Amino acid sequence: MSIRVGIVGISGFGGGEALRLIAAHPEFELVFAAGSGSAGSRLADRFPGVPPKLAALRIAPWDPETLPDLDVLFASLPTGASAEALAKVPSRVKIVDIGGDHRYAPGWTYGLADVWPDRIAGQSRIANPGCFPAATLNTLAPLLSAGLIRPEGIIIDAKTGISGAGRGGGDSRFGYADSNETLQPYGLLQHTHMPEMARTIEGFGGSARGLVFTPHLVPMTRGILVTIYARGSATTAQCLDAARDFYADRPFVRVTDRPPQTKWASGSNLSFVHYAADPERDLVIGLGVVDNLGKGAAGQAVQNANLACGLPETAGLEGMPVWP
Repeated sequence: MSIRVGIVGISGFGGGEALRLIAAHPEFELVFAAGSGSAGSRLADRFPGVPPKLAALRIAPWDPETLPDLDVLFASLPTGASAEALAKVPSRVKIVDIGGDHRYAPGWTYGLADVWPDRIAGQSRIANPGCFPAATLNTLAPLLSAGLIRPEGIIIDAKTGISGAGRGGGDSRFGYADSNETLQPYGLLQHTHMPEMARTIEGFGGSARGLVFTPHLVPMTRGILVTIYARGSATTAQCLDAARDFYADRPFVRVTDRPPQTKWASGSNLSFVHYAADPERDLVIGLGVVDNLGKGAAGQAVQNANLACGLPETAGLEGMPVWP
């Protein structure tokens, strides 16, 4: 029997990516789609390449009190737009919130699926990590778990594709003319993903005091690369070995012998990590790559839903990255 799912915020990049993955999922059946500006149109009007079985599905206005019978709801709404509405969704419906309102909120499970899958299995309220935390925390987790780095004073330099800003917003920085052929830092000292990353780092023990995170917009559509600087006396081999042990049975994390590139993950739920260390300088560098719409959003959301529903976590997610 298929699992009945819905997507709210289907018009955005995250919701559209969730649609792409769910349309090919072996167990999920998309029976409900909701949006604001696109309400009333068919999926085929908004997504001309949608499979024929979904083409005629009408996008409904978003009203949590008139939901059809669902098993799982994916919510891809801007931060600040989901908390009140999702509180009205019946408890029998499992929710994966791709937006930012429920990360470390009471009653919600933080869905860092590659690191803590056992915490997610069977849960009904799951908060998807942000795109930058997805790349950063997957890279840091093996080092923090093994005690190879100190949690204080970590510096994260991140580069993201423009789709990470979402489809809406109206900010001129994200238009083609303003973002092409330029590199822009933003969110200095106050990015919304900082508290989420600090709390997760502290979950491994110690203090995240002195954490620095600086994101940059890069003129590409999708992808994230984080370069992380931490203090520790480990060697490169020790870091790589720790990561290979930590992710030995995890299907989506690849520990590489060379620095990863964003293209390696494009269109996939994969996460690539690599390390370089200099014990004499008390320095460990971690590199992490994800697709911001895949592992950084809809891919990890589907992975979380799989875990919550008792399915193989790879269901619907084993497609190779898009290349070139």
